[in-house]
Amino acid sequence: MRIAVVPDGEGGGRLRELAADGVSEASLWRVSDLAGAIADYEKHAAESPRWVWASTDEVYPPLMEHSLRIGRCHDVALVEALLLGHQGRFGEARSLGAAWARLHGRDVPPDLAHHPGTGVVPQATLFEPDLSTLPPDVDRLAALVEVHADQQRRIAALPSPDRFALLAAVESAGALAAVEMAHVGVPWRADVHDKLLTEQLGPRPSAGARPGVLAELAERISDAFGRQVNPDSPAQLLRAFAAIGHPVPSTRSWVLRRVEHPVVPLLLRYKELARLHSANGWTWLDTWVQHGRFRPDYVVGGVVSGRWATRGGGALQIPKVVRRAVVADPDWTLIAADAGQLEPRILAAVSGDHALAAAAGSDDLYARLAGAFEGDRQRAKIGVLAAMYGQTGGDAAPLLRTMRRTFPRAMEYVDAAARAGEEGLLVRSWLGRTCPPPSPMWRRIVLGDAGSGAPDGRDGRDSDEGDPAGRAARERGRFTRNFVIQATAAEWALVFMAAVRRGLAALDPGAGVPQTVFFQHDELVLHVPRAAVDSAVEVLRGAEVETRHLLFGATEVRFPLDIAVVECYADA
Repeated sequence: MRIAVVPDGEGGGRLRELAADGVSEASLWRVSDLAGAIADYEKHAAESPRWVWASTDEVYPPLMEHSLRIGRCHDVALVEALLLGHQGRFGEARSLGAAWARLHGRDVPPDLAHHPGTGVVPQATLFEPDLSTLPPDVDRLAALVEVHADQQRRIAALPSPDRFALLAAVESAGALAAVEMAHVGVPWRADVHDKLLTEQLGPRPSAGARPGVLAELAERISDAFGRQVNPDSPAQLLRAFAAIGHPVPSTRSWVLRRVEHPVVPLLLRYKELARLHSANGWTWLDTWVQHGRFRPDYVVGGVVSGRWATRGGGALQIPKVVRRAVVADPDWTLIAADAGQLEPRILAAVSGDHALAAAAGSDDLYARLAGAFEGDRQRAKIGVLAAMYGQTGGDAAPLLRTMRRTFPRAMEYVDAAARAGEEGLLVRSWLGRTCPPPSPMWRRIVLGDAGSGAPDGRDGRDSDEGDPAGRAARERGRFTRNFVIQATAAEWALVFMAAVRRGLAALDPGAGVPQTVFFQHDELVLHVPRAAVDSAVEVLRGAEVETRHLLFGATEVRFPLDIAVVECYADA
């Protein structure tokens, strides 16, 4: 059962039941208490309803304020973005108003973007009317029903409608989970965070000043150069290295490690601590941790591969030293579940390569592959990663020959994606997420004025010197080669998260309700009452089985989880 929902801005709203195809002649309900009406449906409906609304970011946060968690939804904005992407139409507005305008041949209004490039609208206050830029004379509920029905028709017309429907469902489920994690928050000990900053950087400095440890390092760096140098200035550092006879092309850490000079260890340490201070220092702590919780502000599908991004707070880049501050509440614990070697296992599943799938049936895929690489696990790992990321130089070349000989179907899968990318074509994930098309500049450089056909200027040389068309083609080929794997890995994570979310909701609340509090690429972190730990771990393992079968059917490939039950996230 699908139910379209439009808030009225005063705590109430309108609802209409929809048929499977999204079209409905059912009667309209006007309610003064929208949260209460939705709660009644969730509790008493014969089947779990799927709520259809313009944007989860608009409607769901106020429901969370009423302690109401819903099971399923269809997020029109997220699904519109997926459908537009399938047509290669990236960057177009995806709100309800934009979708309605396209459907009626009207001028498409821009999205009211909260985050540049994502089309995500700002979170509303209590049931604020949706910010979908519909014309004032257009009924919002009628527009929502019409756009949803159109999306259902477009999905049904795709080559693999069932897969894409699953993608739309789990993308929408991810939006629900993102709001829930922002509402619940990650348990965060501000006192522990402050202590670790003091240990690493010295006492908290006054505003605008360097912490003591950084100030001391800056002085030692200047002494080592024999001149006053600001270590935060790449330009000054480049001049200083040239002056001591060690010119470098950049101040990146991997470049500096090649230089043998006493200043390098000091500078590398300074860069490490300066990063801690700027990204997760006291200002971050004051801004992002309130009442013992860090609340990530996720952007679902914020990266073209389907991985998430954040609007701030750096939730996807929390260093291990800072994770010491993530400590479970009393009588609770943390459970971190990480899918190891996910992308190689995805390659085995989507390519249908039986030899690689057999290796992916074990806990350590690389160890099983070592026999094909003279018993060397590390060489096996390099070979697989080179195949997925398009590395061809150095040690990768002979390893790739071994990959092609031993795992031909897997190699042909990524090679085909690379060829498509080099020719300016689109590639798709397992469920149908589509890569962006090449830019107009790329098409001019690579395809020439004709705008079609094979890339010009590719003569098989290993060097890109003097061959801008070949270089640009190969760069896009490397992108599309990895896209088909990374985007499918992101889908695996979404399906897994949705299965975990559903499994946790079905647990007996008598032992306490486990909470999903953090998500980072291939890892999910739960905050769980001690009495519910065993049940939560069972949910995680069951979700892996469900995800595998839902995506790939009766595959040999396994996706083993590294599950850690810890008091502190840094110990996971």
